[in-house]
Amino acid sequence: MDYLKIFFVNTALLITLAYLANLLYKHTISYASERVKLVCWVILAIFAGWISSFFGFMLGEDVIFDLRFVPLIISTMAFPQPFILILIGAGTGLMRLTLGVNSAAFAGVLNLFILGFVCAGLSFWVRRSSYSMISKGLTIILVVNLFNSINITLFGVISVQKYITEIMPVTFPSGLILSMLFALIIRDFHLEQQRTLQIQRANNLLSTQTEELHKNKIVMEERAKQLMLASQFKSEFLANMSHELRTPLNSIINLSQLIEEEDASLGRDEMILYGSIIHRSGDDLMKLINDILDLSKVEAGRLEISSEEVNVSEIPELLALQFSVVARQKGLEFSVTMSDELPESFNSDPQRVQQILRNLLSNAFKFTETGRVSLNIRDEIRNEGKHPKRWIVFDVQDSGIGIAKDKHLTIFEAFQQADGTISRQYGGTGLGLSISRDLARLLGGFIILNSSEGKGSLFSLYLPLSENVQ
Repeated sequence: MDYLKIFFVNTALLITLAYLANLLYKHTISYASERVKLVCWVILAIFAGWISSFFGFMLGEDVIFDLRFVPLIISTMAFPQPFILILIGAGTGLMRLTLGVNSAAFAGVLNLFILGFVCAGLSFWVRRSSYSMISKGLTIILVVNLFNSINITLFGVISVQKYITEIMPVTFPSGLILSMLFALIIRDFHLEQQRTLQIQRANNLLSTQTEELHKNKIVMEERAKQLMLASQFKSEFLANMSHELRTPLNSIINLSQLIEEEDASLGRDEMILYGSIIHRSGDDLMKLINDILDLSKVEAGRLEISSEEVNVSEIPELLALQFSVVARQKGLEFSVTMSDELPESFNSDPQRVQQILRNLLSNAFKFTETGRVSLNIRDEIRNEGKHPKRWIVFDVQDSGIGIAKDKHLTIFEAFQQADGTISRQYGGTGLGLSISRDLARLLGGFIILNSSEGKGSLFSLYLPLSENVQ
């Protein structure tokens, strides 16, 4: 009966220790790494075995009966790792020596060493077996209790007859029952811990999802604003395009109809005037259509770029010839200059280079009422990546209305202008800069804008002269 009382005391101590360890785990160790958790478990299991021995049943002066093997059973179910189980068995056995060094203590050390290796062998079966956790637990409890009794019979200091007839009939079944009771209690602790972890994971997942939803909401609202602005810009573009297309078309239709109806009454001078107006209107219409077609080709990735040798000196001659008339008509000063260090030629698409420069110069003259417009061609070395690179730079500068800082990116977008009403005052579709930017990228270059409202603008077209400079 005394054995049973002490075994119940051992079980109560182990349950108390498990409860305290569970509290400690929740508030501290649960945030630690897996290695730290494993080390803490080994220390706890060894300490639990020692506390069982400390409050065990003293049979005589040397022999102690207790449940020190129960933490080893729980460890086999919780951490089925052979080395860990051997370490716990050896540690628990050696702790027995702290309660006295004698033959019974050495027998206890040997017993726990053997049980550690038995549990290490069972761990292989636990990891590979498809049985339920309850079946595995019952098997481990039975095997460990059986080996504990066999070890005491073979290596214990008590006579075999006394142990088998008087002690084992009480200690073996009580050890089995109390081991199962403690295992069930630990299982409840474990299930509660799992539920807590699941709740924490669910809360973290909900927090993450809430945060993602909030971010997605912000993104969707931003996209909705962008779509609204894009719709507004396209509506303005279509209204503007309708006006731009109707103006030359009306001129062509009206004047051609007038020529058709009054051919005999029209003088030569009037015919020449009407013809020049029709020709100019046709040119304007063709430019509009070409802009739209170029933009659609760029967006579809179907615009072909050729690579030819471009004569640098021919570019200012062609542009000066074309825009000198515009400069005289508007009373503006127009100059074209070139740096002496420029090479005679470079490889690019001459048609697209002139198209970009025409767009930039057209805008410069369009938005400049007084002052001057200039084109300066120079070279520059810029760091692009790891190596410096040589560029040919076309600076188109004017003294016009300028562009506000917050509009520098907007004006390069298709269907957008610095001011939605600007097309009504100056005309145009707002496609020129967008096409120029895309063409510059296709040619391997880029466009830089330096401007402020009311102080004119400087558009710099950069095209590559060489891959890198040593």
